[in-house]
Amino acid sequence: MKIDIISDTVCPWCFIGKRRLERALAMRPKIVPEINWHPFQLNPEMPKEGIERELYLSLKFGGSDRATEIYRAIGEASTSEDLDFNFKAIKRMPNSLNSHRLLHFSKIKGTQDVVIENLFRSYFLYGTDIGSLDGLLEIAENSGLDTNQIRYYLESDKDLDLVRGQDIQSRKMGVSGVPCFIVENEYAISGAQEPEVFLQVFDAAQQLAPEENPKTST
Repeated sequence: MKIDIISDTVCPWCFIGKRRLERALAMRPKIVPEINWHPFQLNPEMPKEGIERELYLSLKFGGSDRATEIYRAIGEASTSEDLDFNFKAIKRMPNSLNSHRLLHFSKIKGTQDVVIENLFRSYFLYGTDIGSLDGLLEIAENSGLDTNQIRYYLESDKDLDLVRGQDIQSRKMGVSGVPCFIVENEYAISGAQEPEVFLQVFDAAQQLAPEENPKTST
């Protein structure tokens, strides 16, 4: 079953949504998922070097009280998925473009599932600056990628326009927030929905899938 996920690597709901998708797939063990991650920058105008997280929260939410309220809901949701988010460890809000380039590269290498998990874990659990070259090289090494290849790739401009173009294409499709899950190019699930929502979509997609022609006996 083809599942395309439009997300941002700095989006906490995207990590929560990943866990909920995984729980839903565990409830349908006969489904063989083909998962592809696609870029979406929540902050496309973020400076390349990122900004201090406290400044970001102030600019984004208009004050610490509003930010605290929003992140309380995120914390409760993450706890329900056994994710120990450590927002205090995050010192900088990164520009996520290069992390999406790393994801694109890892797809070519067949390691996208490992890399996205390590990106999420490194950022939300340990506060790694996933906008920095050093942070991304550490994640690449932990994901089994050749760090010399990754350094050369990220220090170049290769696939910059491609990744930006994929982001723009998602917006043209009507995606305005993430995560967004598209199942079999037909069904869209917006947000980090509970597993039951995924199950309903899985079942609908399977019902409409063309049945295989029965083998003719000879």
